[in-house]
Amino acid sequence: MRSLVIFGATGDLASRMLFPSLYFLERDGLLPHDLRVIGSSRAALADEGFVQLVRKAVEARAERPVDEDAWGRLQRRLSYAAADAAAPASFDALARALRGDEDTVFYLSTSPTLFVPIAEALGASGAATSSSRIVIEKPIGRDLKSCQAINDAIGAVFTERRIFRIDHYLGKEAVQNLLALRFANALFEPLWNKVSIDHVQITVAETVGVEGRFAYYDDYGAIRDMVQNHVLQLLCLVAMEPPASLDPDSVRNEKVKVLRSLRPIVGRELERRTVRGQYTRGVADGATAVGYLEEADARPTQTETFVALQANVDNWRWAGVPFYLRTGKRMAERASQIVIQFREVPHSIFRGQDLLANRLTIRLQPEEQISLSLMNKTPSLAQAGGMQLMPLSLNLSLEQAFPTRRRIAYERLMLEALNNDPTLFVRRDEAEAAWVWVDRIVDGWAQHAMAPAPYAAGSWGPAGAFALTERNGHSWFS
Repeated sequence: MRSLVIFGATGDLASRMLFPSLYFLERDGLLPHDLRVIGSSRAALADEGFVQLVRKAVEARAERPVDEDAWGRLQRRLSYAAADAAAPASFDALARALRGDEDTVFYLSTSPTLFVPIAEALGASGAATSSSRIVIEKPIGRDLKSCQAINDAIGAVFTERRIFRIDHYLGKEAVQNLLALRFANALFEPLWNKVSIDHVQITVAETVGVEGRFAYYDDYGAIRDMVQNHVLQLLCLVAMEPPASLDPDSVRNEKVKVLRSLRPIVGRELERRTVRGQYTRGVADGATAVGYLEEADARPTQTETFVALQANVDNWRWAGVPFYLRTGKRMAERASQIVIQFREVPHSIFRGQDLLANRLTIRLQPEEQISLSLMNKTPSLAQAGGMQLMPLSLNLSLEQAFPTRRRIAYERLMLEALNNDPTLFVRRDEAEAAWVWVDRIVDGWAQHAMAPAPYAAGSWGPAGAFALTERNGHSWFS
């Protein structure tokens, strides 16, 4: 018998992502036949109440009427066991229910403050065994010191090989396709270096605000909430060296090398290579949007809701190539994308023609698409034997090429955790290396009293974000 125990089963993440993912995996026949799913939280809830909660979550996300056969199979797997992290003795009943299981995965869909007490209670009660695994959501700490403390405490119960730190961006098809694009095509990898690439842009932009989570968000801000994990993970996949294989440690070893090669941003470089912003009242998604300090439960604060950075990877492949990173809330457009800007041709034989350098754009959301911009002759006649050129794009739409249901990123990650494959999860040294780089920036902002600049909701951030790229002769692509 195998078990998946979901702590925080009555919470938002479980309802929006985890339960629908389990339903889709069940519908596609991908869940292990002997798997049972146990929901857990502080709330006293009967099995029937838990089943109703899961059904409601599935109905809200299903793209068509619920497949009753699939639902029936999933429903038979479901049960509920209350447990309170503040009362370790409450885990004894869960431990008894799991006794004799060959394999158990504990998924902590909870506040990060509960990671340690839940892990300790699992160890003390005997619910965690030598074959158990634990899945924890980001953020893991809010700086290096707190991250290490969490890792140490969880590591006292679970070995590193059994700790799965989840970053849902790594479950996106387009993100994984980046590995295939680079390492399965002879076209790109020989050009993937400072000789051919001028700069790289990574954007993760949201049109929403803090959505009623002011207290949580204000404790982290954009750099801790997004840059330390999602954005740096994308940077690693772009910049990493070819791994020896797709073995979990081979891939993660190369990502750690990138993080340790990031040039620290300190001293006067903070003003040149970093930008902080905080949104004010404006128009987003066609409607009036309040400013960050006007959100529900807001208080006066200098937490940033926007960050733009110029990162540099100091190694032989990328020396001198800037990586521009930006993320923010209440932006002009919801978009996550990676832009690889190639260098211009060294000499043009096309007199009077403006040649645009090739550009590879990997779009992650809202649609998943890869496009390569190339110069092309127009089908027209020109005087004196000239040739008229214009840029055209070769487009690969994953939705058109593979007209199947677009999977929730959590589907893949939950399945990989159940299958004990940590390739798409973050290793301890990886998470801590990211914090080392981010902490220097955060500490520098505090030391130099660098307050966030205001930007109107519905814009692309403060003016300083544009100066960040323009001082190097570059512009943000959108």
